[in-house]
Order: sequence, then structure tokens, then C-alpha cells
Amino acid sequence: MEIKTLRYFLAVAREENMTRAAENLHVTQPTLSKQLKSLEDELGKKLFVRHSFSIKLTDEGVLLRNRAEDLVSMADKIEREFVSLDDITGGDLYFGLAESYQIGFLAREISRFKESYPGLQYHITSGDTEQVTEKLDKGLLDFVVLCEKPNPSKYEAIMFPESDIWGVVMPEDDPLTEKEVIRVDDLIGLPLFCSRQSWENDIPRWAEEKMAQLHLEGSFRLAYNASMFAKEHLGYLLTFDKLLNTTPGSGLAFRPLEPALENRLYLVWKRYQTFSPIAERFLQRVRRSFGAHTQNML
Repeated sequence: MEIKTLRYFLAVAREENMTRAAENLHVTQPTLSKQLKSLEDELGKKLFVRHSFSIKLTDEGVLLRNRAEDLVSMADKIEREFVSLDDITGGDLYFGLAESYQIGFLAREISRFKESYPGLQYHITSGDTEQVTEKLDKGLLDFVVLCEKPNPSKYEAIMFPESDIWGVVMPEDDPLTEKEVIRVDDLIGLPLFCSRQSWENDIPRWAEEKMAQLHLEGSFRLAYNASMFAKEHLGYLLTFDKLLNTTPGSGLAFRPLEPALENRLYLVWKRYQTFSPIAERFLQRVRRSFGAHTQNML
């Protein structure tokens, strides 16, 4: 199975049309059809259901698409790393990011790093811990940023300079805004929004024995989406401070939790990872910069 053939397969899966895929790939349609037929013969599975004017993936095709996307991404990453080995002005960095205002610290380091390496290309994907660590484990990312301390047997990490403070985001005209802090008893019986990861791992540290009395109305991976529901009085969002615009007139307000609940943020990479030259230089820079505030945690 060749990477080129997988690229052909992904193009057809994306376009759902043989003619358009062939045009995008700059190959003839018979050539493309032959490659896909050869791939189906090699795997012994039918990958497409062909209709008059479109092509749909079979279940086996969906499975291959998911695997092929990772394989092609890895092949592209390897090629770019080798191309950049002798390039002292740049290269490619791949990040998977959690949501936090502290991402600004990372953006600042990338900006300053780019001044020294103008050829730097950085690639950003966002997601929760499960999403980004899966890509890190597969070698598709160089670094991830997590809102929880990673497993020291698998990863190394540097702690960010500050902490993220938990609180409640609600409509600015909500009666709870009259309180300076929000306690567990204030939220009992109310519809709550939170990420599933935080609901299972962070909020129990705060609510303790009263956790069972809290009601999760809906889980969101993105705080902004959840804030739109909160703004419409559908529920109260448990999230970090400074993620959303809660200034007067924004329609939203933020109140911190009491007792205070905080999370530290970590820049994480695989233990014993072999870095590209540009990734190694970037890590050295972050160590120096963040080292002024904190120590390597693992």
C-alpha cells in the first residue's frame, strides 16, 4: 500500500466524485479508477458504493479514511522534517491546544521564536485531552497543551506561568450575578454546562460530597458554544476565567467559585521523543522563558 494511493483514495473520499478528484490530483480518471480498484483488491474489501453522479464510502472505506488521514499526515510531517534538517531559518511545529487564556504565553513565544527563525511554519489543532494526546501518541503533533498534569511514565511537561481560575458564566442580568462568589449550594437544582472531561475530573474536586446534587444539562468541548446557550438563559457554564468576553455590556458575567478551584496548564511532549531541529530549539526557548516562573514538573 503506497502513500500515493492513499492520497488518491482520500481525494475521492473528500470529493465524493471521481471526475473532480481526478482533476484536483491532475491525473486521468481511468488512472484514478485503476488505483482505487487495485487498493480494494489489495485490502480485499469494497471501499466505495458508486452511484450515477457520486461515490459514498462503505463502512470499510470510513475505517480506511480515518487511518489513511493519519498515515498521510505523518508522511507529510516526515518529509517536511527532513527538508528542514539543513534549514537554519525555519521548519514546522505541530501543536494541539486546550482552551485557556494562557495560550497567550505560548503565542508570545512562537512570535518571538519566529523573529529568529522567519521560515517557521506552525500548525495548530484544538481539542480536549483525549483528542490531542491521541494525535501526540501517533506522532502527528510535537507538543500539546493540557489542563491537567500528564502521566509521567509517558510524557514530559513544563508548567505554564499562571493558573486558570474556575467560575460560572451566566447572563449579566441573572440573579446570581449579585453574588461575589458562587458556592456549590448556589448551583444545586440549576442546569449546568461544562466539558465532559472537566465534569468528571475537575468539578468533583470542588463540589466533593455534593457532586451528585449537581445537574449537567449539556456538555460542550468549546466554551464559546456553551456561552451562547448560557446567554439565552438555558443554563450556567462552568469554565475558566478570561476565556470569554464577560465585560459589562457583553451580555455575560463571570463569578469565581468558592472555595477557589484552579488548574495548572502544561506544555507536554512524549517521553524519549526525537525532535526535529526546530522543535528542539523551540523547546529550549520555552524552558528558558517559562523557567523564570516555574520548574519542569516531570
